Amino acid sequence: MVVMNDVERWEAVQRREKAADGTFYYSVKSTGVYCRPSCAARAARRENVTFHATCEDAERAGFRPCKRCRPNETPLAEVKAALVAGACRRIEESETAPVLEDLAASAGMSRFHFHRVFKSITGVTPRAYAAAHRAQRVREELGRSRTVTEAIYGAGFNSGGRFYETSPEILGMTPTDFREGGQRASIRFAVGECSLGSILVAATERGVCAILLGDNPDTLVRDLQDRFPRAQLIGGDGAFEQTVARVISFVEAPALGLDLPLDVRGTAFQQRVWQALRAVPAGETASYAQIAERIGAPKAVRAVAQACGANALAVAIPCHRVVRHDGAVSGYRWGVERKRALLQREVRG
Repeated sequence: MVVMNDVERWEAVQRREKAADGTFYYSVKSTGVYCRPSCAARAARRENVTFHATCEDAERAGFRPCKRCRPNETPLAEVKAALVAGACRRIEESETAPVLEDLAASAGMSRFHFHRVFKSITGVTPRAYAAAHRAQRVREELGRSRTVTEAIYGAGFNSGGRFYETSPEILGMTPTDFREGGQRASIRFAVGECSLGSILVAATERGVCAILLGDNPDTLVRDLQDRFPRAQLIGGDGAFEQTVARVISFVEAPALGLDLPLDVRGTAFQQRVWQALRAVPAGETASYAQIAERIGAPKAVRAVAQACGANALAVAIPCHRVVRHDGAVSGYRWGVERKRALLQREVRG
């Protein structure tokens, strides 16, 4: 947690900064109440304000909790996030995906309201979350099971036929090819140059599966080979280079947008983080803590940072829009200077 001095605390109060809630409280001498930094009450005069580390400290000083922001109670957003996190754990621990009605009842909400809250926090529907989690279980089972059939049933599929119908969406290739490190899968790729250095774009039949940035083209190709050690990598495709040109155009001018199909692969948790990242508008940023809150896992800040680091689709999944709590630019897989340059371009529009 970032320790703030009184000047920074006062600035947070003036901005009604929600991210500062829980890090300190402030009391107002003229009203006798204490509040959260984000309280929407009428602005107080600085000479009447005192800061406190906890609610208990404020109450020992003789102040009572504000009836508007209720600083001594768990914020509604945190309550909803905790309920959604509980629903996520239930989905992850169940052999078969729980039905929406049961999840909503456990959260004490109506079916419609729970569906809306779940999607607003995680960025995906309960059904999509369950599908992403089961996809991860399939990948894990394929890695350790003796046969594909054993992996299918180990991941919770009751029907082999049903799994094979959905395996291209889950794995991007057949289960056998996945077990063999992408053998027989065809991945087209090309390397280009942009103002940020070298850029590699690769795609399966489903869509773009990698956008890598770096200083050395050979290093980028080796990275792709490590991801699909037995896949058939097809380079130098003139038609595919048009796709690379579209990605480069987006890097140079983010306002153009990037309308390309993506082949996004990751764990259920990573999928939640990446979906939340794609919901951050161009020109804006969010902290790792804010992303953790939005996916219903407020304590998983470090895991969110790791998911950002695992992202293989630079700019398409905009992990460059995630900054530290204090707004500092840091922690970018492809270099902090590239991250800063991307943010500056988006702000300029």
